[in-house]
Amino acid sequence: MTTMTTRTVEYSADGLTMIGHLALPAGDDRRPAVLLGPEGTGLSDVERRRADALAELGYVALAFDLHGGRYVDDPEEMLALCLPLLADPDRMRGIGHAALDVLRAEPRTDPDRIAAIGYGTGGAIALELGRDGVDLRAIGTVNALITGRPGEAARIRCPVWAGVGSEDPIMSAAQRDAFTAEMQAAGVDWRLVVYGGALHAFHHPPVDHTVRPGVGHHPLHAERAWRDIVGLLTECLPVAETV
Repeated sequence: MTTMTTRTVEYSADGLTMIGHLALPAGDDRRPAVLLGPEGTGLSDVERRRADALAELGYVALAFDLHGGRYVDDPEEMLALCLPLLADPDRMRGIGHAALDVLRAEPRTDPDRIAAIGYGTGGAIALELGRDGVDLRAIGTVNALITGRPGEAARIRCPVWAGVGSEDPIMSAAQRDAFTAEMQAAGVDWRLVVYGGALHAFHHPPVDHTVRPGVGHHPLHAERAWRDIVGLLTECLPVAETV
């Protein structure tokens, strides 16, 4: 394991001043990079720690912001902010591209070797970058089986891994079917892992505020999903190629 450093980065997106978390591996050479998107509540220490963990593995990692530095812990306010966003692919792409520009501008980043991973709304943004034809090495999402505009999934140029809880009422079986049908019709190299017994946001540690019905932590599957994401990166974006 390497020693990493972190810093806060500010940038503009969606009419807001976003505050992201950049984690850098030890050294001064260029490394593969990972764009990391948060749940609809926004950037929190959960995503910051995940970015740090990726930097310890040798990646440049940017955990990006959704709400201008705010963590939205009220479920109704979160829905009021996120539902219009999820219905607007161009807004999602704008948020994703702004963060991607920051990541690419980092001197430690190998701009030709970038993956995007995300959870919930952040995962939907990662998928929209793929549908927009961005040159990514991999896309990994949890709780983000959002389908796109007709035909645009054919622009995805990398493997897609998706994880979801079997008991997630928000990402229903019908939505799982629609997402996989979209990926298959587009000829995408896709995988879907359904974690048995898990609810929505099963990957997220328990919080001390009200959550939506159907949301709950599953410690075992949370660990498994993280290992699956790291496995995706190891396969598609190995650090060893640059060290």
